[in-house]
Amino acid sequence: MSPKAEISRPSQPASPSPTEARSTQSLPFSFARDHQVARDGDTLIVGPRASVLGLREARRRAGRTLAISHLGQDAFERALERLYQSQGAAAAPDDGLSFDLEEGSAGARQRDLLEDAEDAPVIQLVNQLLRRAVLSRASDLHLEPSETGLRVRMRIDGFLQTIMERDDVPVRRVVSRLKVMAGLDIAETRLPQDGRIPLRLGGRLIDTRVSSLPGNYGERIVLRILDRSTGLMELDALGLTADQVALLERLSALPNGIILATGPTGSGKTTTLYSLLKLTNHDDRNIVTVEDPVEYDLPGVNQSQVNSEIGMTFAAGLRATLRQDPDVILVGEIRDTETASVAAQAALTGHLVFSSLHANSSIGAIVRLRDLGLDDFLISATLRGVIAQRLLRRLCSECSEPAAPSQAEAAHFIRHHMDVPESIHAPKGCAACNSSGYAGRVGIFEMTEVDDAMRTAIDGGASEIELTRLGLSEEQTLIGQALFQVASGKTSLAEALRVVGDGA
Repeated sequence: MSPKAEISRPSQPASPSPTEARSTQSLPFSFARDHQVARDGDTLIVGPRASVLGLREARRRAGRTLAISHLGQDAFERALERLYQSQGAAAAPDDGLSFDLEEGSAGARQRDLLEDAEDAPVIQLVNQLLRRAVLSRASDLHLEPSETGLRVRMRIDGFLQTIMERDDVPVRRVVSRLKVMAGLDIAETRLPQDGRIPLRLGGRLIDTRVSSLPGNYGERIVLRILDRSTGLMELDALGLTADQVALLERLSALPNGIILATGPTGSGKTTTLYSLLKLTNHDDRNIVTVEDPVEYDLPGVNQSQVNSEIGMTFAAGLRATLRQDPDVILVGEIRDTETASVAAQAALTGHLVFSSLHANSSIGAIVRLRDLGLDDFLISATLRGVIAQRLLRRLCSECSEPAAPSQAEAAHFIRHHMDVPESIHAPKGCAACNSSGYAGRVGIFEMTEVDDAMRTAIDGGASEIELTRLGLSEEQTLIGQALFQVASGKTSLAEALRVVGDGA
């Protein structure tokens, strides 16, 4: 990208504002990235491929000598993101439109969300919404045409928040812009379409999945935002207890069998499965995945994308991976009898299979496998463990208020044979948490290991209630884990009951 427009000397007003004064000293993001130079106060950060032009321009803008800090490529990209992300977030009000993206084509270079640009208002509006969603760490961005205009919402910590609702927005042009960026057919407005928009934020790859759906007042667009740099996480960073980490480490070291993650959409199943893959990712093991979509790039892992339109289903992809000499296989989801059967056969032939399944609990996954047509003896012979999980909103550390539990609140703990805490915390709301009372999320996990006793019970056709009594204690269930988080002050009782309920 040519930086000629970026490095031209700006005109000097009589009395420059602090923002204008700062912009004459700092380097535009695209110039800093391309020439591997960035200014951090009195220090000039230099990457491994810094250019002479970049060094000269940085010194010219500074007007004085700066200390030089040489960084490797990864460290330079992290520093670049830190410097320019904070500036971009602070300088971008709701109606500030300050960056652009490439059109959605296979050969287009990915533009960065921190780049500056001057373009048409519709393009700037779309890009501003995307950048705000990414900087807010939203998981989804919804653009919803209505009779009166356009409503835009983003999902943060599992809850949708309205960020714009206006009647003066050219809705069709906004939708068309997103469809062009995602490589969709803008002339087709009667059928749903799916596409993707590759973005970058300070050098960090952001993959955006785009879905359009026709409606009464125009096409509704939902974007799923995936930060592909955060795919692999340590198990203890997921919110697991030490005993749960030890169990997963033991399961991932097995030579064969099926390990399942269950839970509703958005509960973090894929993140857990990727973290399990990290435990098994060794040079002496061949790991193959079949996913829909491929959400994160995993170094050292061979990943495949499902495409049902051409016959590349989960079952077909799983069969193909068996001819690739795999040691470990990840199947994005078991959703039909064929995929379940092939996964069981793969486990029987000496492969370790990770997958997700829609079920309400870890024991419920066993019942779901039966419903998909697997025989009890096949389930008992191949299933090694099941993880059921949910995400609870974490209380804001700045404003949560402790109080002694009421009689009704204490009854939840007593019902599940748990000690009643002296105090539990409730949300209040402050500026730090945007008056919601919550900031971030914490995971809760219910894990069932299929040991010899469970295997015998499954083979004998035991019911879900019988298997639950055999495999889980009260504190190991989802509600037990949720109440434990309430007692420790990490979340509120109302949030725990909202997510997992009280099934007693």
